[in-house]
Amino acid sequence: MSPTSPASPARTASPASPESPVPTRRLTTAQALVAFLARQYTERDGRRQRLISATWGIFGHGNVAGIGQALVEAGHGGNGTAHRMPYLQGRNEQAMVHAAVGYARQSGRLSAHAVTTSIGPGATNLVTGAALATINRLPVLLLPGDTFATRPADPVLQQLEVPYAGDVSVNDCLRPVSRYFDRITRPEALIPAALQAMRILADPAETGAVTLALPQDVQAEAYDWPEEFFAERDWHIRRPAPDTYELETAVRAIRSARRPLIVAGGGVRHSAAEETLAAFTAATRIPVASTQAGKGALRHDHPADVGGIGHTGTATADELARTADLVIGIGTRFSDFTTASGTLFADPAVRFLHLNITAFDAHKLAALPLVADARAGLEALTAALAGRGYRVDPAYETEYTGAKEAWEERVEASFATPDPTARPTQTQVLGLLDTLVTEDDILINAAGSLPGDLHKLWRTRSRDQYHVEYGYSCMGYEIPAAIGVLLATGARSREHRPVWALVGDGTYLMNPTEIVTAVQENLPLKLLILQNHGYASIGGLSASVGAERFGTAYRHRDPDGGFTGPPLPVDLAANAASLGLRVLRAATVDDLRKALSEARDAEGPTCVYVETETPDTVSGPPPAQAWWDVPVAETASRPAAVKAREEYDRRVAARRRHL
Repeated sequence: MSPTSPASPARTASPASPESPVPTRRLTTAQALVAFLARQYTERDGRRQRLISATWGIFGHGNVAGIGQALVEAGHGGNGTAHRMPYLQGRNEQAMVHAAVGYARQSGRLSAHAVTTSIGPGATNLVTGAALATINRLPVLLLPGDTFATRPADPVLQQLEVPYAGDVSVNDCLRPVSRYFDRITRPEALIPAALQAMRILADPAETGAVTLALPQDVQAEAYDWPEEFFAERDWHIRRPAPDTYELETAVRAIRSARRPLIVAGGGVRHSAAEETLAAFTAATRIPVASTQAGKGALRHDHPADVGGIGHTGTATADELARTADLVIGIGTRFSDFTTASGTLFADPAVRFLHLNITAFDAHKLAALPLVADARAGLEALTAALAGRGYRVDPAYETEYTGAKEAWEERVEASFATPDPTARPTQTQVLGLLDTLVTEDDILINAAGSLPGDLHKLWRTRSRDQYHVEYGYSCMGYEIPAAIGVLLATGARSREHRPVWALVGDGTYLMNPTEIVTAVQENLPLKLLILQNHGYASIGGLSASVGAERFGTAYRHRDPDGGFTGPPLPVDLAANAASLGLRVLRAATVDDLRKALSEARDAEGPTCVYVETETPDTVSGPPPAQAWWDVPVAETASRPAAVKAREEYDRRVAARRRHL
């Protein structure tokens, strides 16, 4: 039924009267919320789009009669109205949030999805996804069902009883991982809460997970809503310009720098500032290193691009970081992987300049802050430096371009496949994919040894090709996120972009459920499963910190209680096929080359399965170019741990606080 159909009494507006001067519409709280969400828009640079473009949901007693019924009335089946609310059926609540996050990132944080769940386990399953969204500063609206506000029965099914507080439910677990949280205990309370929720979702500095907990009785309760609540609203995405004083301070710092280095983070992408960054580097010749979230800020073949930085970075970027006298962060959080746990920026006189839209991030590492939108800030810096003749010394430019060429030789060596009949290594898998993709392809990954290999080796061809979630590094993100990206890129159109979800066996076993969703929606997901029989990344880390790879291999238990027996007889390819995917098995380099090409051309969801050779190091050659602080046992009887502690003490001595 159409939301505007006169045959639906619940959708009929009440006329104004002396007693009620404002026209109203009688709806349930859930119906009002869905109608409100369908009329919210964002606008930036003249481009307008829906803020909440669809709702994911798994239904139970906590939301089926409320939000579920409201979605039915909202015409999710496609009634052709501008304000319908499409519904997407998920299989796991955490995965639904991951899909929503993938969609939001691909949409430039200008459009998002809502996620509705029942109470109890459905609601608590949201926590991991919410943490991922908030840490990565990506918008998602969470609508978990909640226990009865009126408490007609206490406890109800799946209710957590807290003896010291009657107003606590399991949904309170979402408070610390949400940028905004409210529990709607009365229908009319939805009005200010919904407006605040939209404000946060659309705010480039504050965005993240937003939670509106919805008691199941309140969802179904009717109320006379003011018609103004359902008017279309545009939420302008602002581009704040830098403060004049901070800009002048930044210009002086850059002009006095001999060996400046830019660290590009995810904020460059969120601001769509890639072209502005390229113009800035063209004028100044300052080299650009990138975090995991910032990789792709410049194409891999741009002269100023020196690759990833930090523990998973390139030798080129990390050596420049060690000698930099000014580090210019642009839209980065400066996590420990980027700073090599405080050991990377080694020049005694190094200073930091942070261009960031959040003051919280701009002041990190005792930096000179430049609080502004990344694009607006770069434009201001470029203009301010233009008339002052600043450009790095030509010898410095020659140094980093030469180092970049040397690193590319190491990449080529890692990608080389001299024996086409051999089983490929993980880096060779990436090399074969590298020869196949164009700037249209998008690669998605999140955890394990792949992020390290990708950050060091992958040749990013477009601003959005590299999609690695490393703020939370959440296993199980890849497959649902790929679905979100496919939805954001128009996967149902004939001109869809190839989207690859790269997973190891450990990640696959964590969360393969949304394969069913890809099959249901006939989305052309390209799933690449790399079978290496365990947690390869943590296995290597375990060996390096004296834990002897304990509990990291997927093998049968041996007589001594360890796991060093034969590999488990798990057939992930058969599992993927049982969930509806077309599966291409590859045993050799040649097989894999053909399978990847076939998968890229496929119109439906397809899986490529390959068993890889196990590398000698955590992520294969080349090894990590900078340290990462994982504390090692201070006392131990086993030689491996004793030796690892000696190495740890040597490394940690180089750590410094930038004050």
